[in-house]
Amino acid sequence: MLVSQILKSKSDDSVYTVPPSTLVSEAAGILSKNRIGTVVISSDGTVAEGILSERDIVRELGARGVGCLGDTVEKYMTSKLVTCHHGDQAQDILQKMTDGRFRHMPVVEDGKLVGLISLGDVVKARLTELAMEKDALEGMIMGH
Repeated sequence: MLVSQILKSKSDDSVYTVPPSTLVSEAAGILSKNRIGTVVISSDGTVAEGILSERDIVRELGARGVGCLGDTVEKYMTSKLVTCHHGDQAQDILQKMTDGRFRHMPVVEDGKLVGLISLGDVVKARLTELAMEKDALEGMIMGH
């Protein structure tokens, strides 16, 4: 299954972006309010400059305490982004996420942010794909 198919299958394809100057407390509020795990950091809302996850925030809270909430997201964002494209295969994305130990990947085309897929999105897509393959094989074995 392709990344483009995963994006089409999502019930909500919105991507939450915040500028690098956003306070961590504001980003945490966006994550909580929207029940999401990450925000993409972008000065203009179209070019992904970084990503900040709930794990990044919790890690800093544990290390520094609530003082980190007054810092900007730019300080804690992952700036070496691993991205994917519409034509990438789900199994390749799953491998990258597993190897890199992250759960969200921006989808970028021509340098512009066009979507965001999660590990859950990719796992769901792979399970759907495997179920279809299983059904096809059973059909061939039974002569259908």
